Amino acid sequence: MRNLGDMMKQAQEMQAKMAEAQEKIEVMQVTGASGGGMVEVTLSGKGDMWQVQIDPSLLGGDDKEVLEDLIVAAHNDAKSKAEELVQEEMAKVTGGLNLPPGLKLPF
Repeated sequence: MRNLGDMMKQAQEMQAKMAEAQEKIEVMQVTGASGGGMVEVTLSGKGDMWQVQIDPSLLGGDDKEVLEDLIVAAHNDAKSKAEELVQEEMAKVTGGLNLPPGLKLPF
């Protein structure tokens, strides 16, 4: 029975670490850029968009589609960076456990 008690304690510790990691992720800020930095998008670790910055030189022309594409590209860059940070944070919590491929944390 001692092993079961130890396992329960470890599970509780991991649950507490997971909650702490989720709090960190919520306040993380990640910025993605496109067009040589002319468009920047800032996301939270959860993927919520917080800010969009557009260089004023992009606003004067008739290149609406170019600006739209740059915004999408900057968002995708930020999303990729956020996912990477989340994976790093979760790796700290799981302590290098070999989790099945495709298992996404937090649940």
